[in-house]
Amino acid sequence: MSEWYDDEIDILESYFDEHTMSVHLIENNPPRAKRGSPGDWALVDLSEDILTHEDLDVMANAIIESARNDRFSFIEIEEEGAAVVQLRNLRIAIAMPPFADKYEISAIRPITKLSIEDYNLSPKLMKRLESRAEGILVSGAPGSGKSTFAAALAEFYSRQGNVVKTLEQPRDLQVSEDIVQYSPLDGSMEKAADILLLVRPDYVVYDELRKDSDFQAYSDLRSAGVGMVGVVHAGSAIDALQRLIHGGRVELGQVPSTVDTVIHIEAGRVAKVSSLSLKVKLPTGMSSSQRDLARPVVEVRDFEEGILEYEMFTFGGERVVMPVRGEAATRAYAGRREPRRGAPGESVPISVSYSKKKVTIYAGRKYAKQRVEVYADNVYLFTTVIGRNGESSIRIRTKQGKALVDAIEEGAVITAKVAQ
Repeated sequence: MSEWYDDEIDILESYFDEHTMSVHLIENNPPRAKRGSPGDWALVDLSEDILTHEDLDVMANAIIESARNDRFSFIEIEEEGAAVVQLRNLRIAIAMPPFADKYEISAIRPITKLSIEDYNLSPKLMKRLESRAEGILVSGAPGSGKSTFAAALAEFYSRQGNVVKTLEQPRDLQVSEDIVQYSPLDGSMEKAADILLLVRPDYVVYDELRKDSDFQAYSDLRSAGVGMVGVVHAGSAIDALQRLIHGGRVELGQVPSTVDTVIHIEAGRVAKVSSLSLKVKLPTGMSSSQRDLARPVVEVRDFEEGILEYEMFTFGGERVVMPVRGEAATRAYAGRREPRRGAPGESVPISVSYSKKKVTIYAGRKYAKQRVEVYADNVYLFTTVIGRNGESSIRIRTKQGKALVDAIEEGAVITAKVAQ
């Protein structure tokens, strides 16, 4: 390997210490690093030197050539203006014109490798992981530690005597040598999944689910009897399920057989576990006189407490995700008594569903004819009026509809309050 390649890689590695999660090198900026741990980190300047286009061009070329000449490294993506490289234990994303307006190199190195025992999971959850859970979603915000948990789960299943594989792009899960890591075959995760079926794994860890094709490959493998662990960006467990059913990715009746457990990670710990089951019943809130409206309902329960929190069902041709716990349980259908009106500034418990044509916000009859402000991760999106039926429908093609769907797809937490 050329000496100048070595020198540039040495410079990159010098930016890391034992507390560094990632290094960010941007043209016309000083080198910076995220230091700390998932959920508790700070972005710090590493020097006062300003990086030039030439500096980053030399380093980018060194990274790519080093990966080509190192048998333990590989280039995942190489396009005009972008590249993704796994250089030993560094995952490196390179962006440049015309893809980006300036040069940027981001290098990520895992600083935490945990076993499932490190998470201090309850005996009840451990028993489920050992014997029942075969369709798992691991959800969390970017940097929350969900991939670290998924890697720990992969090694846990491997130690139980199972054949475990991973599907990744890029391949950066830190797993033991007995676990083979797969990436897209000829650019397709579905083709890779087809090959995996011939290998007959007991479990596949899919990191991560983004596009329709990812969810379809996950569902196909699960339908074939493979135990699946899927990693997905989401602000909550229910948001992860919203992404699963978006656009008919998975039919509602097939959801519990595709995903039976959602494990939500926050700041490197298991913050929430939800379990799913399918029942034929009246959705909560419908009166007994409406028995002809009984339908398949997916129940989403708090796993540890067993409390019903959400119901997922079809109503009027739309998929509905309805909260049924606490204050949300007062949501009304036709024939139920209407509660008092919401006061200005009052938090509104909402759920959101969307189809190819519209996105629907369900707030309940309490807020009928009231103006409601909608937020994504506490950032204001728009104001809408709740109809007499307790909901507001917005066309997907509108600015408001697109903004809301984009926020949900990015894993944002959607909240609302009564407009002032």
